[in-house]
Amino acid sequence: MELYQNGLNVEEITNKWYKMVSKLNYGAFITFVGIIREEDGIEALSFDIYEPILKSWFNNWQEIAKERGAIVLMAHSISDVKVGESSYISAVASPKRRVALTLIDEFVEDFKANAPIWKYDVVNGKRVYAKDRSTPMQNAGILSEAKDD
Repeated sequence: MELYQNGLNVEEITNKWYKMVSKLNYGAFITFVGIIREEDGIEALSFDIYEPILKSWFNNWQEIAKERGAIVLMAHSISDVKVGESSYISAVASPKRRVALTLIDEFVEDFKANAPIWKYDVVNGKRVYAKDRSTPMQNAGILSEAKDD
C-alpha cells in the first residue's frame, strides 16, 4: 500500500510494480486506474484517509490474495487530485489470469464500499464533502450511516 500527495504518477507506479511482479514468474498482472472525471463543475477531488484502518483493511486483502496464490497492490492519493489525474491504482498479480481477474474485481468493489477514505469535491478552490457519492462506514462517527430510532 502506497500513499501519495496529490495526483498519482501512473506510469512510474505501474512500471515499478510490473518490474517487481515480473521477477515472481506470475502469468497475470492486472491493473485498475481510477481517473478523476469532470462532473457537476468540480475542478478536483480531495481525499482524507484514516491510515490505521486503511492499513488493516489492506492487510486483510493481502491475506485473501495470499490464500489464492496472488498479491494485491494499491496506491492512493491524499489531498487534491485534479480532473484528468489518477487518485487510485490497484493491481493483482497471480500465476493464472482467472484468479487475477476475479480478485481485481472483488478488491476494487470492496475498496469503494469499505476503505476509510473520505472524498470532497473541490469547486472554486473550496472543499465540499461529497456526501451523495460517499459510502457510509459503520462506527465512523459523523461519517457513519444515520440510523432511525
